Amino acid sequence: MSEARTRLLNTATGLFYVEGIRAVGVDRVIAEAQVTRATLYRHFPSKDDLIVAYLTQADEAIRAQVTAARAEDATPDDIIRAVSRSIADDIQSAGFRGCAFLNAAAEYPDPAFAVHQAVLTHRQWFLETMTELFTNLGKIDAEPAARHFVMLRDGAMAAGCLTDPKPVCETFLRGVEGLLTYRSREP
Repeated sequence: MSEARTRLLNTATGLFYVEGIRAVGVDRVIAEAQVTRATLYRHFPSKDDLIVAYLTQADEAIRAQVTAARAEDATPDDIIRAVSRSIADDIQSAGFRGCAFLNAAAEYPDPAFAVHQAVLTHRQWFLETMTELFTNLGKIDAEPAARHFVMLRDGAMAAGCLTDPKPVCETFLRGVEGLLTYRSREP
């Protein structure tokens, strides 16, 4: 990745996340990244391409967190706990403004848009990953448990930027513990 592309993407990432995607124009990204318009369009043919790159970078960061949790040579439930802790840590980090994917979906609700498709691709991967992790626990209701986990995460991400994130994260982590011990039916 070229230095200019990295600077553009990092600048756009900061601005899109903090101020909103539609609120930030390409002129602002160009000015703050200190590049020319031609440089922007050489790397990103449209603003939508820049937005998709921003979401792809966020997706890669979350995938890396899951990979790190799996690399700890832990039990399946400890891996789920590690993923949950990384989510809670993100929610409690300085400058947290919600889930980049939920924010993008709110700004680009049309499922035909590339931005919305990038959101759906990430969410499908995350649901499949959580389903796999719950399956590794031996849960016969792994898919419903994974959907429940994703809903808990979505709620925590939304609430964590609206109020004190500490009790939100405590509630989220308690909910995850409930999922780890609850079975809708015995095997």
